[in-house]
Amino acid sequence: MKPLTAIIIGAGDRGVRAYAPYAQNYPNELKIIGVAEPNMERRTKLQQAHTISDEFCFESWEEVFSLERKIADIAIICTLDRNHFKPTMKALELGYHILLEKPMSPDPKECIVMEQAAKKYNRQLTICHVLRYTEFWATIKKVISSGEIGEIVSLQLNENVEVMHMSHSFVRGNWNNKEKSSPMILQKSCHDMDIISFVIGKDCKRVSSYGSLMHFKEENAPIGAPKRCLDGCPVEHECPFHAGRYYLGEGKGWAKKFTEDYTNEGIIKALNETSYGKCVYHSDNNVVDHQVVNMEFEGGATATFSMCGFTREQTRIVQIMGTKGEIRGNMDENQISIFDFLTKHETIIKFDNPIGGHGGGDNGIIRTFLREVRSGSEEGSVSSASASVRSHLMAFAAEESRLKQGQSINIDDYYASLAANSTSNIN
Repeated sequence: MKPLTAIIIGAGDRGVRAYAPYAQNYPNELKIIGVAEPNMERRTKLQQAHTISDEFCFESWEEVFSLERKIADIAIICTLDRNHFKPTMKALELGYHILLEKPMSPDPKECIVMEQAAKKYNRQLTICHVLRYTEFWATIKKVISSGEIGEIVSLQLNENVEVMHMSHSFVRGNWNNKEKSSPMILQKSCHDMDIISFVIGKDCKRVSSYGSLMHFKEENAPIGAPKRCLDGCPVEHECPFHAGRYYLGEGKGWAKKFTEDYTNEGIIKALNETSYGKCVYHSDNNVVDHQVVNMEFEGGATATFSMCGFTREQTRIVQIMGTKGEIRGNMDENQISIFDFLTKHETIIKFDNPIGGHGGGDNGIIRTFLREVRSGSEEGSVSSASASVRSHLMAFAAEESRLKQGQSINIDDYYASLAANSTSNIN
């Protein structure tokens, strides 16, 4: 069996560190034969790591697809959020199967159009909802499907973003401004909307939401704080977000996200030139730093989701309440507890240490996607575009509700109104 071939569109963190390594670890299954990336250093590193010929190294996705012929079986698209739609549509037209980083698009109509295009061209379009592919969530799904805890009545999920991750990615980083990327509930938490839908196994009917940007804004800046941390901040030793102390210290690993030179000199240079050196109170960020979402599902089950940037650890904590029992779990601890109301017996399942990011989900999605491509059918695909669009719409509706002071949004009506205006785009 020959390995499937892929081209990476966008050689940033997710493309290079999350998905491309699978080809190195399992060369019998996948071979990276091309890359499109405007940053020369990143492009060259990926080229060298996978022995890609110069012929298939491109600065942009437009160059790749202007060839008007397939050069690989698969396109792994990991560009920034607002650059997902056009390369995805062109790749589908040319016959590529696609692994697309979440979110599909910051525009709900584009999400629907991509779903329709995948069906039209009969191509795999798998969205990187990697949590579905973890042992943690797959086991929870299996327990619920078995009926062990009865019918689901309510679910509570907390996403602890972790305070420095919040400052790095959503205050200083690529996803700090919803007009440039996408709203926080979509970019960070469409994972959560998706996994809630996945384990409950029924359609969400209504959502409402509240949240805001409370802390990371100009009026909370310390007196005398400069625009950049390295320009002599008077509260350097009192501020947990000081860029110099963090990225040259405990957060040095995060510096790999914004510079290819990991020396102290290279990091300092990047802090003076990029947004990662800005004061967190003097950035152009506008995404929320906390948000809650209330959901009602078909049959009456409810769910609550809380995302907050002000937590000590980065994890997800879940409690699922059924008519016969309860499940509790913490992804950071990598274990779940199942409690039986009749016997009062508690079963604790401790999972092996996962290989790869997102609790093993990064590896799991590639492995499953390759199997689905080989099967030649999207039927049963774990996170197809069709499966993903509904959970994306939950996130879009939640943001609309938040902006309308918590007004309840009916998902079916919301989808119908969008779909009616989207169908003509792929004719």
